[in-house]
Amino acid sequence: MAENAERVQLELTAMAHGGPALGRYQGQVFFVPYTMPGETALVQVETRKKGWARARLVEVLEPSPDRVVPGCPHFGPDACGGCQWQHIQYDAQLRYKADVVRDQLARLAGLGDVVVHPTRAVGKPWGYRNHVQLHAAPGSGLGYVAADGRGVYPISRCPIMHPLVAELFEELDIEMEELDRLGLRAAVHTSQQMLIFETANDEPFELAVDRPVSCVLMQSDGTPVILVGRDHLVERVGGHDYRISAGSFFQVNTAGAEALVQAVTDYISPRPHQTLLDLYAGVGVFSLALAGRVGQVLAVEDHPMAVADAHLNVQAAGLDNVQVLAGDAAETLNTLDQPIHLAIADPPRSGCGIDVVTGLAALKVERLVYVACDPAALARDAKALTAAGYHLAEVQPLDLFPQTYHIESVALFVKG
Repeated sequence: MAENAERVQLELTAMAHGGPALGRYQGQVFFVPYTMPGETALVQVETRKKGWARARLVEVLEPSPDRVVPGCPHFGPDACGGCQWQHIQYDAQLRYKADVVRDQLARLAGLGDVVVHPTRAVGKPWGYRNHVQLHAAPGSGLGYVAADGRGVYPISRCPIMHPLVAELFEELDIEMEELDRLGLRAAVHTSQQMLIFETANDEPFELAVDRPVSCVLMQSDGTPVILVGRDHLVERVGGHDYRISAGSFFQVNTAGAEALVQAVTDYISPRPHQTLLDLYAGVGVFSLALAGRVGQVLAVEDHPMAVADAHLNVQAAGLDNVQVLAGDAAETLNTLDQPIHLAIADPPRSGCGIDVVTGLAALKVERLVYVACDPAALARDAKALTAAGYHLAEVQPLDLFPQTYHIESVALFVKG
């Protein structure tokens, strides 16, 4: 940090999307990570643009009553980038997340009167992550990407790891110069564990483990090579077992996955005669959960491993009314020529996009439940859906990522 950089005393007034708090000084909005509303802080300007600036916390002059001591020795602006909000009391984290969702909907979608419920806590605020990805820190072991985005910050422990994942981490004794990244994964309800290696040369290697832990080498083309055990885990959610391959997506918070299933089920209001479209279906969590409540489910997924998992999960559940469609969401929508009454969309962080919104509108879907992991993407798609004739009835934020700024939301859109 440059010694002659400008310093400013700032009052923080709100929490911004992406984690920092914001305040205003001489007509500019200042974004300051590791602060929170209600605080006065001395900050150092890092970047100035027209109308806004980004600053670094130097000293908290007047702390908020909601400021707490972080629960991890690796937390902070010069340390690990895995968490951003450990300095905020947990109930306040929940309040701020709902505020951010409201703000994004108002500013980006022009929807200032939407019902956004208080953020619902899910499971435990610590020890919840069933999957982490660690990077090799040259000469220093393993760690997360540093808070400043430059390099890797080595860690000795991580309090947001689920105990099954933390157990793997504590037992690691790996010296591999070619190791780039290591995934630690666990199925909470079956206690299955997995190590997922990514190396510079994709070459398989011998690995000895003392207990039943599956080990997989994930090659650069996405192909898994089994080193020990098998290439998948089995997790149980809502009475169904789900095969999850090493490369397939699954919620990192298992209690959160269960809460999502319940929230989606409540909002979708299924009836036995209806056809449900499950976009970005992954391994089929929503499809299996709702198959018994509708006439037919069409599950759309484009990731090959997830498609294979979904097929096997449907077969294992003995369901004959779920059809897995492999393909891009927007392209698949254009091929459907049957009545679609209900839809679920659980897109990646970038959101659905205009092509998917247009496709859903063309099908005249009556109710759409949108699962969003980014409130800005939700707001952008909400604006497009509103223009296409849908009404955003309500939003339920769920805290699947405590101690971080990440927000999961379930939103109900109804055809106007």
